[in-house]
Amino acid sequence: MVRSNTGDFAGRRLPRACATALAAVVVALGATAPPALAADGVHQFTIADPRITESSGLAASTAHPGVYWTHNDSDDGPYVYGVDSTGRTVATITLRGVKPRDVEAISLGPDGRLYAADIGDNLNGSWPEVWIYAFAEPKDLRDQTVDAVRYRVHYEDGPRNAEALMVHPVTGRVYIASKREHGGNLYQGPETLSATAVNTFRKVAEVPWVTDGAFSPDGTRLVLRGYFWANLYRWQDAAPELLGPVDLPFQRQGESVTFTADGRTVLFGSEGKDSPVSPVPLKDSQLPYSVRPTGSPSAAPAPAGGTTPATPGSAEASGGKSDDDKVSGRGLLVLALVVGGVVLAGARKKRRGD
Repeated sequence: MVRSNTGDFAGRRLPRACATALAAVVVALGATAPPALAADGVHQFTIADPRITESSGLAASTAHPGVYWTHNDSDDGPYVYGVDSTGRTVATITLRGVKPRDVEAISLGPDGRLYAADIGDNLNGSWPEVWIYAFAEPKDLRDQTVDAVRYRVHYEDGPRNAEALMVHPVTGRVYIASKREHGGNLYQGPETLSATAVNTFRKVAEVPWVTDGAFSPDGTRLVLRGYFWANLYRWQDAAPELLGPVDLPFQRQGESVTFTADGRTVLFGSEGKDSPVSPVPLKDSQLPYSVRPTGSPSAAPAPAGGTTPATPGSAEASGGKSDDDKVSGRGLLVLALVVGGVVLAGARKKRRGD
């Protein structure tokens, strides 16, 4: 991660202060988030490798079931790590000749390549271009050095910070979600990335403050997450349509998310030493079309043009809420008020705008 000394709240200091404040409140009040849910064969695990202290991206392997690709979000080196479902590192991939600046996300494309996104810009638009490194997912799980193609990227409306990159698993089109204190945008890359020219990404939708995102394996669902929230979208006609929130386990600094290879579960990861990766199984209308029970409502894609977005509290958005969910929601409201106080205090001291 690129560090900045241009102001007390430059880069990530403000959101990290909020995360720290939230953690303190949880401890002080004795509050506990709902335990991580386990789906069939998918359980919470801890990334134990001492080299991985800033896990900022997560991508489920298709070639190696139960393996997830991750990386640090700083300039510590051109490394991508394969971690299995016990948290053990099974492969370290070195990208030959790459000198990363701030790698923030990773995604697997339908071409069998992993896309590592060097798109972080904590100086709020200081880089004229950012980069994507694409390389073939290794066939063998072992330490190795590989060649990567570097794609140059800029945004049609100017430089910005971003932490989420998603490759659509059907079309192969690349999307980036920018990150700003007052929300961000979703950008779409060209139909095919060019390795020789600059690739211009164009705005297609507004999104909240995003730290990572992922498409479901069939491409019909998109999940976007922040530090304290996660939303699920129906993906249709190359655009997101809000379905509603996804249960998010409390994490110290949540910066990664991926679907499992079967699309039934979302995995949320966090930065930090011995960071947990927590599964949240999807249900009912949250499930991607490819894994819906035969004959269930919306088991096939909706008609062209889409439908009215479901409200966050609707049955379609959540699949129903238990009393525990409601209690948890009230607790999160209290925590949100605390975070709001931290943000307000920080904003008054902030030396420069977005």
